[in-house]
Amino acid sequence: MTAISSIRNLGPAYEKALKEVGIHTAEDLYDVGADAAYAQLLANGSRPHFIGYYVLVMALQGRPWNDCKGKEKDALRVKFDAMKTKHFDKDLSEIETILDQIGVLPAVK
Repeated sequence: MTAISSIRNLGPAYEKALKEVGIHTAEDLYDVGADAAYAQLLANGSRPHFIGYYVLVMALQGRPWNDCKGKEKDALRVKFDAMKTKHFDKDLSEIETILDQIGVLPAVK
């Protein structure tokens, strides 16, 4: 079994977070896939961060994290926002959702 941190761009902190949601190896992560793994992190209370999401996507494709650009990045943003709404923003009112999208809500503790 291969450590998650052996995947390019994924370090010990990402590995620890994934282990907390039951994804223990690189093989597990490849089997689950980026979207499902990130959704599990959000459902477990991890704070959403778009860069963290697309770093995971790029890592599982064997690409540098900063290779995500243009239309591909825009499409990933749509997927990220949908996951965030479904798994993290469940209890926010409409105005709180808008304020969160522009970054003015305080961090969840």
